[in-house]
Amino acid sequence: MAEHVLKIQDVTMQFGGVVAVDNLSLEVNRGEIVSLIGPNGAGKTTAFNAITGVYEPTNGAIFFHDKMIVSNHPQGKMKKLYKGENNGKYPKVIRKTPDKITRLGMARTFQNIRLFKSMTVFDNVLIAKHLRRTSNIFTATFRLNYKEEKKMREETMELLRILDLLDVKDEIASSLPYGKQRHLEIARALATNPELLLLDEPAAGMNPQETDELTAFIRRVRDEFHLTVFLIEHHMNLVMDISDRIYVIDFGKLIASGKPQEIQNNPEVIKAYLGVADDE
Repeated sequence: MAEHVLKIQDVTMQFGGVVAVDNLSLEVNRGEIVSLIGPNGAGKTTAFNAITGVYEPTNGAIFFHDKMIVSNHPQGKMKKLYKGENNGKYPKVIRKTPDKITRLGMARTFQNIRLFKSMTVFDNVLIAKHLRRTSNIFTATFRLNYKEEKKMREETMELLRILDLLDVKDEIASSLPYGKQRHLEIARALATNPELLLLDEPAAGMNPQETDELTAFIRRVRDEFHLTVFLIEHHMNLVMDISDRIYVIDFGKLIASGKPQEIQNNPEVIKAYLGVADDE
């Protein structure tokens, strides 16, 4: 039986009267590359934000390794406004901030690259390493943490070597070509030692050659770091080439799931992406 790394159960994200994610349930198993796709405005990034603690879901639960890490139900004014399903199914409220969720073993990248642009490649990765540090203000002040700091620097160098970024380690992040900036953002996420890597439109803005290189890069990262990958992407060639399974949402609601070939030929998916002509 496949081991669930991530499980989303009946998650609804409602803003005022607008339902952005509508009763979404899905699973990501260990070692898989799973894609979440859908037209613009379908609710994909909102779902990622709920998973990683940026948003508190209005309703539903999220599990990491079968342990409930997020849970909520409509509260306050939302009790009357709520338009979703399963109201009352999740009475327990569990909230975790993004840093705590990252410490559990999830790391993500963003649709718009969010590097420390004025810092070097090396420092961008090193600063992510500090998530796992054990030092405090006392040990740092008196340099009692020098062994830990040395180890983090060595690990940063090794990570840059593995990901072919060592030759640009002293470059300012914003000076890198766009494709390399994407690679650096993934490297920074990997520096937190995740089990699950969430990629939000990693191929956005890339040309075909850069996209092909990114596809190979994601596969290599999954294999070499023994990760599970969950990604959002509009570039269908990348999605079909790299995914073990695909979930499709439209207007926040799951409309299809399956292997790439099944999704490619699914009439509901074709309709969501291409639309259908009105009958004359």
